[in-house]
Amino acid sequence: MSDIDLAILGGGLAGGLAALALHRRKPDLSVALIEAGPRLGGEHTWSFHDTDLTREGMALIEPLISYKWPAQQVKFPAYERRLSTGYNSIASSRFHDVLMEMLGAAVRLEAPVDKASPESVTLKSGETIRARAVLDCRGAAASPHLKLGFQKFVGQELRLAAPHGFDAPVIMDATVPQIDGYRFIYVLPFDERTLLIEDTRYADGPGLPVDVFRKEIADYAAAQGWRIEEVIREEEGVLPIALGGDIDAFWDAPQQGVEGPLARGGMRAGLFHPLTGYSLPDAVALALEIAGQDDLSAPALYNVTRGHSTRAWRERSYYRFLTRMLFLAASPEKRYRVLQRFYKMPEPLIERFYAGRSGFADKARILMGKPPVPVVKAAGVMREESVMGNG
Repeated sequence: MSDIDLAILGGGLAGGLAALALHRRKPDLSVALIEAGPRLGGEHTWSFHDTDLTREGMALIEPLISYKWPAQQVKFPAYERRLSTGYNSIASSRFHDVLMEMLGAAVRLEAPVDKASPESVTLKSGETIRARAVLDCRGAAASPHLKLGFQKFVGQELRLAAPHGFDAPVIMDATVPQIDGYRFIYVLPFDERTLLIEDTRYADGPGLPVDVFRKEIADYAAAQGWRIEEVIREEEGVLPIALGGDIDAFWDAPQQGVEGPLARGGMRAGLFHPLTGYSLPDAVALALEIAGQDDLSAPALYNVTRGHSTRAWRERSYYRFLTRMLFLAASPEKRYRVLQRFYKMPEPLIERFYAGRSGFADKARILMGKPPVPVVKAAGVMREESVMGNG
């Protein structure tokens, strides 16, 4: 007999939201949320647009939202633009506090996993937990079956000596020197003297020289005329950006420390926007789909998560083409031109793009006119897969 109904491995965004959705929809279900670290969510800030989520999705995530803004801005060498789309951020500290309050004893912290199977988990402590099903949400794992670029970043939450003057996030400031691929600064103003500055790069390699990024953040603050009073905290990451791959081979390949066909969520299931790297809308959607299932046995949960992942991958062939255009057709120092051109598009088109809901007319509009990359190279990356359909 199983000890519990469901064991969720990984207390990050995907695992935490799955546990939260199940807690709300099926409160009698016995769930263990198993996290290797001392806190849920690690040290992260997750952000999303108002238009990224359904009404049900927004209802799920509303208690976790730390900051809301009614607008956002972008800056490029050729122009600046303010967009009226609302923007939201979740701080991992709030994510941890809210989930701990709601889930209580269902959370297991500092419990690294040694091995897992569809119906059991063995912790490095030697303890074995038996479950009707196991869901693996432990983050991205390297795979030879996915062709990836990298979005890497270092962010610092800073307390300034005087007000910064920003009333809305700057989600891309690409007026900075283009180093190591497409580079931009991301700024979230939390209060009049506190903000997050993140140096982000769309790069060919995953190397993350943190000290270099820290200096660039300090230089950016100085260029704005801001004097840093305190570095409150720091976060860093290397996110996958999808150029192509074989999603079925990705799912069929054996995983280290895993025996049998294991249900997966989040980055471990390849669930992220191929170009932006956003994973929050996918994490919300999968959490709601899992919570809506009547059958949460191991085989059923595997079929649900694999089906969700493969559908999303095939529907996003167009976005992978745009990623290839950015990485393979544009020279690193000129990649910003792709985004500079994109952000001149109508706001509703931009909203649908981030939500992963671009229609045929949107796709055609983005490709119309002279491409911001060499034509021959653009044609070459287009031939890798169909881009106007569902792939």
